[in-house]
Formats: sequence, structure tokens, C-alpha cells
Amino acid sequence: MTPSRVTSFTDGVIAVIITVMVLELPVPKAPGMAALQPLTVLFVVYALSFVKVGIYWSQHHNMLQATKRVNGQVLLANLFLLFWLSLIPFVVRWIGEAGITRDTVLAFGVIMLLCTLSFALLLAALLKANDEDAPIARAAHRGRKGLITILAYLLAIASAFLWPYVAVAIYIAVALMWLIPDKRFESLID
Repeated sequence: MTPSRVTSFTDGVIAVIITVMVLELPVPKAPGMAALQPLTVLFVVYALSFVKVGIYWSQHHNMLQATKRVNGQVLLANLFLLFWLSLIPFVVRWIGEAGITRDTVLAFGVIMLLCTLSFALLLAALLKANDEDAPIARAAHRGRKGLITILAYLLAIASAFLWPYVAVAIYIAVALMWLIPDKRFESLID
């Protein structure tokens, strides 16, 4: 199987995930901007989740562009990533309905951590499926954002037990860190 087929499938699933998230946003019944105020938390969580899903999509695209081969392990690792990404709309809805609580913020962090770990698993499977001279092998071993992300999510999960808003701040900081362009893969793609 070619990397482009994996990319196309993933693009479709991520498009559905984003669509489900936006369809879960309720339309206020009352006119005027004041009707949006009770939905502020939901909109913030939606925006954060949209950015995070977008970052995974962008990184996945770059990673697969630097890949020459995929195999069965890569396909399974990719499905594992998509499974965790597909749970994001559920957590967004829960936070929207219950608010920022210990449990909702904790659940968000656990899903984000599992997305990050499954992305790392996908990267490991891609490295194993490709030769040492493949662009992905040259790009993957630079940078520390992945490790920082895992540590930040672990810190946020622990913080959620006592200070849910501190955990939310950490989630936002991680998203901002990944919005800074990462040229590792882009510089290797023809």
C-alpha cells in the first residue's frame, strides 16, 4: 500500500471528526450575542480541539509525505491514532454540557495523551517500515516536542485533580507550541 492511500483515508476520518465536533455546537434559541454567553466554555473547548485535531492532521500529512513505504503495522498504528482522535468530539460535548470540572478536564487530558502516544507509535511503525535513508528516518530523530508534549500532558492530568484551569492552560500551551512551524519534515520533502 502506498502512503498516499493512508493519507487519504486519514484525511477523510479527520474531516468527519471535525464535522461531528461542529455539528455538536448548539444553536442558541434566543436572538442576540448575549445568547452565546452560556456557550463560551463549549466554544473555547471546540476551538482548542479543532486546533489540536488540525495539528495532528498537519503532522500526519508531513510524516506520510516523508515516508516511502507502509505496512500492516503502520495501518494498525494509524487506526489506533484515529480511534483516539475520534473520541475528541465526545469529550468536547461532555465539557460543553458539564463545564470545566475535574473529571471533564481529566478526560480531555487522557484523550490528548493517548493521541500523542498513538502518534508516537505510528511514527515508530513508519520508521520500522522504512529504510534508514528514507526522509522520515532523517527527520524523526530531531526535536523534542513529542517528549515535552507527553510530559506536559502528564502534568496537566495530575493538575486536573486539584486545579482544572491550570490543566486547561497547559493544554493550550501545548497547542501553541505545536503551532510554531516544525520544518523537520517539510525541509526533506521534494
